[in-house]
Amino acid sequence: MTPFDNAVALQPRPDGTQTGHTSPAYANMVGPFGGITAAQVVQSVLNHPQLLGEPVSLTVNYCAALADGAFTAVARPVRTNRSTQHWTVELQQQGEVVVTATVFTALRRETWRHDEHRMPDVPEPETLTPIPPQNRVAWLDRYEMRLLQGGIPQKWDGSELADSVTRLWVRDQPPRALDHASLTALCDVFFPRVWRRRATPVPAGTVSMTIYYHADGALLRETGDEPLLGQAQAQGFRGGYFDQTAQLWNRHGELLATTHQVVYYKE
Repeated sequence: MTPFDNAVALQPRPDGTQTGHTSPAYANMVGPFGGITAAQVVQSVLNHPQLLGEPVSLTVNYCAALADGAFTAVARPVRTNRSTQHWTVELQQQGEVVVTATVFTALRRETWRHDEHRMPDVPEPETLTPIPPQNRVAWLDRYEMRLLQGGIPQKWDGSELADSVTRLWVRDQPPRALDHASLTALCDVFFPRVWRRRATPVPAGTVSMTIYYHADGALLRETGDEPLLGQAQAQGFRGGYFDQTAQLWNRHGELLATTHQVVYYKE
């Protein structure tokens, strides 16, 4: 059992809900790493005895920061068709809802396939040195990251940079075989784009994140524990919120997931 497997472990209850616990290994500045929370949401659906198919999309809304401790996951299949299924999920603590989510699952079928958003031409991960431990927040040590472009600014001097693009090779640490839960968490490893764009460490936090899974379980198993290429960039900043998009490819250039999130920031 890796730290990730322990973090997403959920126990079924007689009433159909599941219980979990926040993980110190994925602690963030305030509450847990948002990616591990999203992975716990997906895991609650993957565990459910009524599951049909595999995840195709997820939208998770962070209503409040999870407190350290136990939580209850309530996953409900609200509509099941012949090959598709729609879910609502809540994470609850102390009788209050702290996370809401919707998950769409489906039985995939063989069709014409093509990735229009192509993987950039970048050096192989073995040619790059992993970022050393940062001793800042615990969850960063759960990922092996090899930076290609757009790291956290070395000087917090408020200067505006040309763009907010980050590219890096990333995988779980310790390495583990990829699945939909771990892919979910990997979609959120990018630091807030406003930090990159302005070189100012303003308070920021994800409010809502949507992930589209282009990979089925077979492709994830083929990918195994190899590093993924991640790329993130913001699109607009105003009124205290910005959005950022990201893509994840395996090293063979196959697009595994795309994600879009809206982030709160404070001057």
